Amino acid sequence: MFAIFRKRSFWIAFASTLVCSLLGKYLSGFPGLNLIGALVIALLIGMLCQISQPLIYSSTEGIGFISNKFLRFGIILLGFRLNLVTLAHSGIKTILLAFVAVSFTIAVVYFFCRLLKVDKELSFLASFGCAICGAAAVMGISPQVKADKDNSVLAVAVVCIMGTVFTLVEVALLKVLPFDGVQFGIMNGASLHEIAHAVAAGEAGGAVALDNAIIMKLSRVLLLAPAALIVGAIYQKRHQKTTDEKQKLPIPWFMLGFLLTSAFGSFGPLSQGVIDQLVALAYIFLGMAMAALGMSVNFKVIIARGRNVFIASFLGSVCLLLLAATSAYLFF
Repeated sequence: MFAIFRKRSFWIAFASTLVCSLLGKYLSGFPGLNLIGALVIALLIGMLCQISQPLIYSSTEGIGFISNKFLRFGIILLGFRLNLVTLAHSGIKTILLAFVAVSFTIAVVYFFCRLLKVDKELSFLASFGCAICGAAAVMGISPQVKADKDNSVLAVAVVCIMGTVFTLVEVALLKVLPFDGVQFGIMNGASLHEIAHAVAAGEAGGAVALDNAIIMKLSRVLLLAPAALIVGAIYQKRHQKTTDEKQKLPIPWFMLGFLLTSAFGSFGPLSQGVIDQLVALAYIFLGMAMAALGMSVNFKVIIARGRNVFIASFLGSVCLLLLAATSAYLFF
């Protein structure tokens, strides 16, 4: 693996994806673009970089390495953002709602996808992305099913657009729903796809709403690791049936790292300032992985296959919003 660091192709890919990631981080600070998020902006910039074909074709190996290894390292570092103590103090209701919301959304989005003839792999990715934490969930699940890159990019696009649309919907509902700050924040965190979406909607409801939106959202993020393990087991079982070969369970070891960094960040000696820097570094690595993914996307496939998965994800997101709003109103 380390031999790749001596290759010029790797450093071309490293430099180009790093620029995309940093540019995505910078642009995400502008009003409106913060709803899209730094990761998706980096993905879009990577897609635009395809106009520089000599650069991309000369560094294909490096781009593949970054989209795979840097993704895993970024997710491991992202674990520092998940404070287990804060989640424990939020109460059993929050954890239960997270579990119900994630399970419900996976089932509903997958059902609508299959109903509309979306292939199984893309259905998996879209349903987990909508259910857990958007682009990061898609990229965390992708290695478990050995997902096609075009499917991964399409699923990321789906959760980004759905999350942005429903963020605007929920902010508009702020003046209509009879919710206090706690209830509004719980609804945001339980229904919106990306952490950035939950933060943006929660901020519109005030400080109390924002705090509850973040806690609720992070409760869903916590389920990423077990979800990846379950998906890997399902994939292994189905693949074994089709090949009649005994396969090893694809254990997502990087998800174990995610849980370990969560525990260390929660109970270790690190200051909040250090944790914030580690999380910022995580987003840099994740942004580089997203940019690398964008540099290898097939636009024709996305255009040809995008309509039905968008419709299915929209219907599933509507159902999730109704579940989240009802639960927030009745139980919080």
